[in-house]
Amino acid sequence: MPNELPAFRLPAIPTTRRRFLAAGAAASALLGLGVRPARAVLKLDVTQGTIQPLPIAIPDFVVGAGVEPTLGKEVVGVIAGNLRRSGLFAPIEPAAFIEKIQNIDVAPRFQDWRVINAQALVAGRLGREADGRIKTEFRLWDVFAGQHMTGQQYFTQPANWRRIAHIISDAIYERLTGEKGYFDTRIVFIDETGPKERRIKRLAIMDQDGANVRYLTRGDELVLTPRFSPNSQEITYMAYGRGDPRVVLLNIETGQREIVVDLPGMTFSPRFSPDGQRVALSLQQGANSNIYAMDLRSKRTTRLTDTAAIDTSPCYSPDGRQIAFESDRGGSQQIYLMGADGSNPRRISFGQGTYSTPVWSPRGDVIAFTKRAGGSFGIGVMRIDGSGERILTEGFHNEGPTWAPNGRVLMFFRDPGGNAGPNLFTIDLTGYNEQRVPTPSYASDPAWSPLLS
Repeated sequence: MPNELPAFRLPAIPTTRRRFLAAGAAASALLGLGVRPARAVLKLDVTQGTIQPLPIAIPDFVVGAGVEPTLGKEVVGVIAGNLRRSGLFAPIEPAAFIEKIQNIDVAPRFQDWRVINAQALVAGRLGREADGRIKTEFRLWDVFAGQHMTGQQYFTQPANWRRIAHIISDAIYERLTGEKGYFDTRIVFIDETGPKERRIKRLAIMDQDGANVRYLTRGDELVLTPRFSPNSQEITYMAYGRGDPRVVLLNIETGQREIVVDLPGMTFSPRFSPDGQRVALSLQQGANSNIYAMDLRSKRTTRLTDTAAIDTSPCYSPDGRQIAFESDRGGSQQIYLMGADGSNPRRISFGQGTYSTPVWSPRGDVIAFTKRAGGSFGIGVMRIDGSGERILTEGFHNEGPTWAPNGRVLMFFRDPGGNAGPNLFTIDLTGYNEQRVPTPSYASDPAWSPLLS
């Protein structure tokens, strides 16, 4: 019988989004259970084509006294949905299950799961503590080896159950792929409603799977280009109200707003530095625009480019040492890199067409971009020296790529034109598994948060 699972607690207030987790390997070591390093573990290769999804069985979690009877099924629904959308897992239909899991502290009948070709099995349990909190436990089993792989338990208020499901999804994803998960994250985006000629745009936030949508602005001013801070608690965005546009800093939890930049001219695309102490933005003066960095504490701005061209869309590298940006200084929009102090600017895109919206991968190895060529808009990636360019998806109007925090998935928006409006989509770094992200109405300008803390 497995030992007691290590405990991790979430505080009572869901909006604080604090997480206390240990790595799967550490949890397994505490359990004292053998972990086989082999055939159930996926090896992701971004140069490959399609990857055969791993068949995984996720029976409804066992529900104890005092817990809503349907909660075990709902938690499993979120976990299965997360893993299925990743394109790496194929949750098996419950109708095929032979064994009914009733006690997760007892090893399952592995032969019953091998018969239905399950390579991994997740068993879980929900119970009610005396203080009203929900205790959630899960175990991940390698079916063919007949061995336990990892297990954890969590204590939290009942309202946090969806977040627990996302955290469990991340733990399963990481243990079976060797990559960090990305399910315990949020998306900030522009919600668009109303006729095309009178479109109301509101800043909104939701979980990465489209749940828990919350509106952050009322729609009484135009908002664009939201970006997360490194700690996931603050957002910068453009607000077009009376007079010149402004760069606004918004605390998601408190709702407090601060005008960061209110300079003459037009500012574009603010982005945080990795340490959260600065934002890079572009400022239009006459027919050209240049890139500036602003220290958020002192409000001091430093000019980084000084050309007669249009330099815009700056994005810091993960180590904060470089900035990618787009510029037409060579005659057409292309992607350039420079030092974070503006030094050594050099062009890295040389394909046919124009390039825009460069976004550095969290891994630091590639840059995503929007490419326009032959009337088509593509979302692509290239290495930081400009080599290895690959277009992941093309359409009438694709734009605005943003990275999942593990650097394996991109989100973007697509506007089909006409009287319709934009929608959000995700695509794997391999160029496969394109999926629409559910939103209440039309949506654009997505930004993916880091893993929540």
